This record gives sequence, structure tokens and C-alpha cells, in this order.
Amino acid sequence: MIVLGLTGSIGMGKSTTAKMFVEAGVPVHDSDEAVHRLYAGQAAPLIESAFPGTVRDGVVDRIELSRHVLGDTAALKKLESIIHPLVRADANAFLERSRAAGAPIAVLDIPLLFETNGRGRVDAVVVVTAPADVQRERVLARPGMTEQKFEAILAKQLPDAEKRKLADYIVDTGNGLEPARAAVQAIVAQLMVGKP
Repeated sequence: MIVLGLTGSIGMGKSTTAKMFVEAGVPVHDSDEAVHRLYAGQAAPLIESAFPGTVRDGVVDRIELSRHVLGDTAALKKLESIIHPLVRADANAFLERSRAAGAPIAVLDIPLLFETNGRGRVDAVVVVTAPADVQRERVLARPGMTEQKFEAILAKQLPDAEKRKLADYIVDTGNGLEPARAAVQAIVAQLMVGKP
């Protein structure tokens, strides 16, 4: 089974591209969705223990948690040391299920794939990209997003140009859904060559 890593900076259209892989019959593990699930389950008591007052009714209160970790590098590292291993275990279980089901390709949607040294976990990397003005417009349209938050997020991410240099495949979402969908289908078709 080929394991594809799907990544891209904020606002590039990664979630939409992940859905296109699902439409093409490829199972996708979404790291963000896994975090939401873990925050409502396995991770909640661990996070409450590390950051008291951040869990309500057994679910991590993301707003309260962000108050504890925003701008505090040590606190953020502590949170990452709790959540990253759980997400990785969740992804590994997904890969095992996909392998057992006979999937020829599986996708790990990892927002910070390069930033967290995740390249070794995958066989090839798909980077989702879009022009900077399109990215900015998409992100600033999100509820609660500010120019300052956007710049802070970008500062933590490897620049798009660097990601594209490291990519095995690129999906540009700046020209609309159909060209992006065609790019996804072409990647799947290329990877299926030589598969039984």
C-alpha cells in the first residue's frame, strides 16, 4: 500500500482536496478530525491533568486551552507531547485498517507534515497550494480570524514555496474545484499504475 502525505499551509484548500481523494476511492486519515475526536475522549483527562480547567463535561474546551498555550512555547510543547503521539497512534491504526481492507493507496492528511518531520512516515507527499492573495482571502473570511492571527499561523508554517520544492505532487486549488479534482485523479491514476 502506498501511503501519501497530504499537506499545505492554512487556507490552501487541503480539506477540500482530502475530500477529492475520498471521492476517488482513497481512504483518508484527517489529523484535525482525529484531534477533535481525541479531545472528546482519550486526550481529555491527560489535557485536564496538564492544564487544569480546560475540560468541560469530558471534552476539551479549545478556547480555554488556547488561553493556556497561546504565546507560551513551553505550554505548547507540553500539549504537543500529549496530543502528537495519540494522533500518530490513531493514524497507524487507520493505516492498518486500510491495509487489511486491501486499499492500494491511503492518505495521511497532516497539516504540519514538514514542520513535524513527518516525511519519513509517508511514501510520497502531495502539497496543496494556491496563490497568496487567494489564501489570504480564504483565511480572513473564517470566523474569528484576524490579520494578526493569520500572520502568527503563517510564521509557524514552512513557506508555501519551500513546501512546493519538497513535494512529489502539487495540487493547485487557486483555479477552482475542477482543475484541482483533475489533478487528484491524475495522481491516483499515476500511483495505480503497476498495482494489481
